[in-house]
Amino acid sequence: MASRLLHRLRHVLAGDGPGEAAAGPEVEQFPESSELEDDDAEGLSSRLSGTLSFTSAEDEDDEDDEDDEEAGLDPLPAGDGTSERTQASAEDEGGNAGEQNPPPDGQRGSQHLARQLQDFWKKSRNTLVPQRLLFEVTSANVVKDPPSKYVLYTLAVMGPGSPDHQPAQISRRYSDFERLHRNLQRQFRGLMAAISFPRKRLRRNFTAETIARRSRAFEQFLSHLQAIPELRHASDLQDFFVLPELQRAQSLTCTGLYREALALWANAWQLQAQLGTPLGLDRPLLTLAGLAVCHQELEDPAEARACCERALQLLGDQSPHALLAPFLEAHVRLSWRLGLDKRQSEARLQALQEAGLTPTPPPSLKELLIKEVLD
Repeated sequence: MASRLLHRLRHVLAGDGPGEAAAGPEVEQFPESSELEDDDAEGLSSRLSGTLSFTSAEDEDDEDDEDDEEAGLDPLPAGDGTSERTQASAEDEGGNAGEQNPPPDGQRGSQHLARQLQDFWKKSRNTLVPQRLLFEVTSANVVKDPPSKYVLYTLAVMGPGSPDHQPAQISRRYSDFERLHRNLQRQFRGLMAAISFPRKRLRRNFTAETIARRSRAFEQFLSHLQAIPELRHASDLQDFFVLPELQRAQSLTCTGLYREALALWANAWQLQAQLGTPLGLDRPLLTLAGLAVCHQELEDPAEARACCERALQLLGDQSPHALLAPFLEAHVRLSWRLGLDKRQSEARLQALQEAGLTPTPPPSLKELLIKEVLD
């Protein structure tokens, strides 16, 4: 309609005679219909700013639908402040011309960013606690496993320690994140009400745009969970991070693939060290047992003995644990092999046997590792 009105206006002005010829250049200054149709470009850039995204031609026809579905994932508003700066600049030029020059663009941008950060801090300082971990999706691969097809997201889990340390990694599917979200909602409905989660889609699940949006959403989802103490220590969140790694490591150890299993045991140990051990010592001790077995099978007795010593330190002098005698027996044997002192471990193992708390000889770490049921 706008284009037809402009067309009529040009004809009327063009037919007014030579006296109106001066109006011709003014008419050409009106925007064309194509310019009117593109006036939402600024709004589009505001919607997409601050999100991890890729653009492709096949996604353009459905871009608005995706924005509506996954809005509200960013805790900090994504607006870039372009319209505010433009309006302020126009007012300064029109109302204060000749009196004073407007502030430079860099200064206005920094002031706007400072206001955004101040508003965000005022809103969040009473509800959030310092985050202990940082999550980053480092890769997302489409896996075809007929008849199924899914995206496998690999996340780096970085703790507050030295940046020189290699981050732990986990690989999870959308269904794994969805199961975690559903389980936490059942247990912590009130706390989970304010935490966003990307909804399931019936189509376009494998486009670069969808994968990028979900990657960003999963990072924020885990960060929000980690920021709330009750959720950070929930058993379902601990299982999400550690249990799949332990199960795969146990399976590889049982089949004799010790080198591949060793990498998984080490990654599981690093994850638990960063997450803490609110669920007790069973999983850390099982992880140390897996590390000791793999190091021993790969002819590295010094590392295997170090794992046994770490486990014995965790056990301390508390009531006997099912893994205490196996760790003592492995420590005695590895110490003898390395020519190191084994008398303290021998005396402690003998005391357990005399008290009838463990059979003679005790089961080996490998035997218990194979029999352990992880669920």
